[in-house]
Amino acid sequence: MAQFRLLGAFEVTSGLNGEHSVTPRAPKLRTVLALLLLQANKAVHVDTIIEELWGANPPQSAITIVQTYVYHLRKLFAAEKIDPPGKPLLVTRLPGYLLHTEPEQVDAGVFERLVGRGRDLKEQDRLQQAAATLSQALGMWTGPALADVPQGRLLQAHAVHLEELRINALELRIQADIALGKHRELIAELRSLTCAHPFHEWFHGQLIAMLSRCGRRGEALQAYQSLRVLLSEELGVDPSPALQRLQQRVLMQGGGPERYLPLPPGRKPVGLVS
Repeated sequence: MAQFRLLGAFEVTSGLNGEHSVTPRAPKLRTVLALLLLQANKAVHVDTIIEELWGANPPQSAITIVQTYVYHLRKLFAAEKIDPPGKPLLVTRLPGYLLHTEPEQVDAGVFERLVGRGRDLKEQDRLQQAAATLSQALGMWTGPALADVPQGRLLQAHAVHLEELRINALELRIQADIALGKHRELIAELRSLTCAHPFHEWFHGQLIAMLSRCGRRGEALQAYQSLRVLLSEELGVDPSPALQRLQQRVLMQGGGPERYLPLPPGRKPVGLVS
């Protein structure tokens, strides 16, 4: 059974252990296939494919070119024996095309289901299982989504959606680890995340809180000051009120653990619950 990887460099593999790469080389073939995969088991209108490939300025022969791309994908699947017996993966469904896949074949779909499962486990206070499930989901990423696929409007939207879901999964997993008492273990990861996402105040807030919880008040205050300077110089704004309250708590009390409760994922800018 073929495997389709979208969470990083685009890759199509076959074989029992996915050892045989059959990824299309032509950039526009990768675009068409990625678009079909992200709407797997649904008919994709030929006009949608044309817009993704050429935007508002398609060539006069756009429909014929799309038909040629579909022909080459079908030829690839047949040559590599990817099609299940008697059931071609890529079929015509007027007014477009449909790609048949099983749930486990497309990594983006598996990732979304794992994140949903991890969220449910966390809400049930099954924290160890939640953290493990979310870590499994995050481990599927090898780079930016659709990293080497030319992207039009729709694929860009899909890539942004997947990246936002990845950030949400990170927030959920960090919350689970905090609840499990893994304060010291999180500091290095949170430092890395604040560098990778310098304007994401939730990550900064958790770093400040974890440093303070571990008795590293000076470093916590330094982390806040670095964020304040960054936001002022780059955006002309101050840290959120929640982060300002956090700084005051660190200054006045040293940051007792009971006072540092992470906000739910998705609230930005983010600090701590009052």
